[in-house]
Amino acid sequence: MAETLDDFSLSKTVKHKGSLQKVGIVGCGSMGQQISILVSQAGIEVVFIDITEEHVAQSILEINEMLDDRISKWGLTGGEKKLILSRISGSTDYNTIADCDLIIEAVNTNMKGTQLEVRKDVFRRIERVVRPDAIIASNTATLMISDIAEVLDYPDRAVALHFVSPVNKVNVIEMVPSVHTSEESIEMVAKFARMIGRKLIHVNESAGHISTRMICSLINEACQLLMEGVATVGDIDETMKETSGHQFGPFELADRIGLDKLLKWMENLFAEFGDSKYKPCPILKRMVRANMVGRRTGEGFYRYQDGKKIAKKGPISNLGRE
Repeated sequence: MAETLDDFSLSKTVKHKGSLQKVGIVGCGSMGQQISILVSQAGIEVVFIDITEEHVAQSILEINEMLDDRISKWGLTGGEKKLILSRISGSTDYNTIADCDLIIEAVNTNMKGTQLEVRKDVFRRIERVVRPDAIIASNTATLMISDIAEVLDYPDRAVALHFVSPVNKVNVIEMVPSVHTSEESIEMVAKFARMIGRKLIHVNESAGHISTRMICSLINEACQLLMEGVATVGDIDETMKETSGHQFGPFELADRIGLDKLLKWMENLFAEFGDSKYKPCPILKRMVRANMVGRRTGEGFYRYQDGKKIAKKGPISNLGRE
């Protein structure tokens, strides 16, 4: 019988087993935590990877706090919380994701630059331990999945799977295949989206996808209005909510996302497209330098006390000054 390349496992196309019972998440900051809860709520086991045991413990604590907040707002019961937590575990050891069917990279660092090399390294580490048929996805907002996946032996299993915060309220996920992503991998991702009750939006590969490009443009223009003294933070937010039907105004949204993350997105998009609409407004840079990055630090375009938003007082020119 003639031998083929497949007999020597040299094929770069993998066959998926079809089931999806366990999901791995690498990087369990705010976005990783939200994804963990969403996936666990669907009855799927979740294991996340973080860099230290302290980070793992902190992530579990913050997941508890997120669930308690939902309970306080009648969005969850104590029993449901216990079930969700029973399906989530964390580790610093990549070997714990070896039997996962889908792994989502959701790293977020304070490093300057695009984080492309960081994400490539994560993809390498994931592929060393997982099965050849496991899907490897990135939650990247502004990088090309083809660039990240070029380090894989099996690039046909890679896909960008972009969740938008707040994950429990946004019912769509942006799915971006690379030039090598197989139809079989896309079908597995579509199955995953159905399992967690989300609509999959198919997006052709482009930095920023749909949501990030639109969000960055909106927030950047709002910052320009503020800098020009056209209106206040509160009035701009109220106008946009009333006239567009958005859940949050641009400044509320910026504080929720994190101004440091937004600044990085805009810098990446400006580097990619060279379009002035993505060039970060100076006020964003000043506020990030002052660590006024939003809800996470207790101050951004608004102040936050016990989770409650408080409007700032004083002239616009003082906002974010070093």
